[in-house]
Amino acid sequence: MARYVARTSFALVLLAIAAGVALVLGIIGVYGVISYAVSQRSRELALRMALGAQAGHVKGMVLRQGLLLCAIAVTIGLGLAFGLTRLMAGLLYGVSPVDPVTFLAVAAGLSGVALAATYLPARRAAGVDPMTVLRAE
Repeated sequence: MARYVARTSFALVLLAIAAGVALVLGIIGVYGVISYAVSQRSRELALRMALGAQAGHVKGMVLRQGLLLCAIAVTIGLGLAFGLTRLMAGLLYGVSPVDPVTFLAVAAGLSGVALAATYLPARRAAGVDPMTVLRAE
């Protein structure tokens, strides 16, 4: 019994390591995409601020864009997870393959991570000096 549990435990440790690496790559990817989008839209954001938009409004706009992408990705991911959990049912002990608490916790955690990765580019977008950006163009 100990050997059987050790084999499953080793597989789960490898899955956890792969999940951690995937999460870090996801954070870097979300940050990179939103940061690139903000840098491409710097002139537009500076023009909005020059015409009277508040920094909080610009930050909120960038955060909404990032969270919309996150919502789409989490929805697709949950759909795929519902389908693929049948393959991993043998590795689960004491948990249903379609455990709603786990799915909601993971979705909330990923949304929080995406919000944190989006916050830095949003803060940078809100801190843009309109005159500097418009003068450079």
